[in-house]
Amino acid sequence: MPKPLIPHGDVTTAYIGLLCQGKSDFDHIEAYREGRFFQDAFHLKAVQSSPTLRQRLDRIASEPVLRDVLRQESIRLLQRAKPKLKPVTEAGHIPRDIDVSPFDNSHTKKEGIGWTYKKFDGYAPIFAYLGKEGYGLAAELRSGSVNGQKDAPAFLNKVIKYAQSVVGQRPLLVRTDSGHDSADNIDVFLRTGAAFLIKRNLRRVAPESFLETAQLEQDPVVEERPGKRAWRGTVQKYFVLSGDEAKPTWIPVEENVLGARVVYQSYVVTERTTEANGQILLTPSVEADVWWHSLEFPVPELERLYHDHGASAQFHGELKTDMDLERLPSGKFETNALVLELGLFAYNILRIMGQGTIGNETVPLRKQAERCSPCTASRPPEDHLKTRIRNQQVVKKRRSILRCPFFAQNPGAEASEACFSSARGRKQPCSGSA
Repeated sequence: MPKPLIPHGDVTTAYIGLLCQGKSDFDHIEAYREGRFFQDAFHLKAVQSSPTLRQRLDRIASEPVLRDVLRQESIRLLQRAKPKLKPVTEAGHIPRDIDVSPFDNSHTKKEGIGWTYKKFDGYAPIFAYLGKEGYGLAAELRSGSVNGQKDAPAFLNKVIKYAQSVVGQRPLLVRTDSGHDSADNIDVFLRTGAAFLIKRNLRRVAPESFLETAQLEQDPVVEERPGKRAWRGTVQKYFVLSGDEAKPTWIPVEENVLGARVVYQSYVVTERTTEANGQILLTPSVEADVWWHSLEFPVPELERLYHDHGASAQFHGELKTDMDLERLPSGKFETNALVLELGLFAYNILRIMGQGTIGNETVPLRKQAERCSPCTASRPPEDHLKTRIRNQQVVKKRRSILRCPFFAQNPGAEASEACFSSARGRKQPCSGSA
């Protein structure tokens, strides 16, 4: 096959530039073909047409080697940026959240869509995020009808390696909901040594059984209000590795068995005899929240850690709405999978830029913040690059450059340049041109 006139790198770079502005449709590239600003800003040989962009992304999506390069570059971006990750425990654990978020693509005939658990036709991609700040580690597009646990162990192994390459020797804490309550996942965590917190799926277990356990263990009871009592406790389960090498399994054993590994099961059992408005119930209502984990923490701390896991839903929302990725643009499944990976790359760029402004003296905040949404970066380039930063295009010595004449007087531009330098892996002061 002849070498294309526009390199693959220019094609993906141009599309990432669109995604950073919240534009996912291929036709949006047409608005940037006439002027030179978009082309020079991304150092492109040329800005391709909409049909060319679609065809070239189809071609890249069909080549696994190129897809692997993109995934590696996405991780390298985080490695070069060296983001500041705030631990969630006193032991220094960095959270890594795993979750599935359905994408609504109803009323379309796109390849691979299926009936999701949200009761619409679409996709059900799985995501992995790093830190409370929500940096994207990996994303895999899946049909909406696929169970979230399918191929989850392979996905977990991959993202654990990605996370370790970014955080180094700092301990990881993997948090998942009850959709990933599986012995196969716990096997991955026990083998890799990663700490984990998994919500237990109680579809086949009655909550009353945990009330009996709490009373048997003589756990302390707390009366949270009249007619509402809660028990909190932890029991230990011991497992040993058994079976053949092809498919080893963990089987429960007694505590004194040689080589046994401990897994904790913590629970919060709530019994209500009256509603909050004082209505008396005919029979007590019993609810139970249960987690599998490897942490020697008190139950209230585990509750806090799992509730923090719910913040990952906001990360999905930023990808789906702020970056306009929920209704994927192609009719081909593999191309949409590539678009999602490019979207995660763009998401990380915006996340790095946003987090770089938090705590920056040149951009004072009105209130304390730990994480910045990339939504403010998903605006038209005229707003961010021309009007607010006042960049100018200058031709000097046959070379087109972008210059900001009021750079010293613009704190937002100074912070942005610092973020760009960090993402490039450079440590240099801000200059008068970008």
